[in-house]
Amino acid sequence: MLIQVWHHSQYSYGSEVTLGIHKLYLIPQYRPYFRVEHQKFHVLPDPEGQNFRQDLAGNLYKQCWFTGKTKSLEITGEWIFKLQPFNPFGFILDKSFEEMGWNHPFFQFSYEEKTAFLIPFLSDKEDYQFSGLLQEVKKSSTGLVDFLVSLTRLIHQDWTHEIRHEQNIWDAGFTFNEKRGSCRDIALMQMEMLRELGLATRFVSGYAFNPELDEGHELHAWLEVFLPGAGWVGLDPSLGLLTDHRYIPLASHSDPARTLPVQGSFGGISDSKLETRVDMKLLHQGKLP
Repeated sequence: MLIQVWHHSQYSYGSEVTLGIHKLYLIPQYRPYFRVEHQKFHVLPDPEGQNFRQDLAGNLYKQCWFTGKTKSLEITGEWIFKLQPFNPFGFILDKSFEEMGWNHPFFQFSYEEKTAFLIPFLSDKEDYQFSGLLQEVKKSSTGLVDFLVSLTRLIHQDWTHEIRHEQNIWDAGFTFNEKRGSCRDIALMQMEMLRELGLATRFVSGYAFNPELDEGHELHAWLEVFLPGAGWVGLDPSLGLLTDHRYIPLASHSDPARTLPVQGSFGGISDSKLETRVDMKLLHQGKLP
């Protein structure tokens, strides 16, 4: 399957400003189930300099710096991806990890080597605000994978997905009580739920392609949970799915703020307005289901 992605972001300022260094997390992160057939990237005003960099989490990004003043910043990317089938359930879970957590009296998982690398992906909170719901889902589940599938489906069914153009992310407790939120709000909520169980999670931003869905899912956010034996497994609570070949990540991080597509600042006394548009279309179906 070939799909085309066109992504345009425009920042408009009320008066002329100077642009600081900008990090553009708009570089597709490698996954074995897709290949980039075409890529075109344009920034206006023309940067004084630009290069490709990689952050501590392994995300590729484009770094740009500018001179002079401007009243707008436009960023346009265009890609063609060739997608190959990917089975999100195609893994063998470490049974000892599953059994120790599943049979723990307080339903808590623990990694054999809780190295410093894992710490940012785990909870630093002592309250257990989601334990009631998590225990209920466990009662009707046959194991950890079934539990993750059921929880992801339950959130999709019981929480209303809405489009929010603000770039902020709601607190997980607020989203839980409101029973609604954007894809990034709902993803963060499930991250915090799983961290409460001792599971390591990270936030992912990127593109999700499904021609049967309503608009608003193209520029998308989901989460990944680390399962020994399986690695990072993607969950999309906004759609109630495990992520497959139709998901193209741009950035992943333990801190959702570090995955924003555009990260930078400007100097001057001015307000700013952001307009973003993402178009995705199928170019060739091929043999993919």
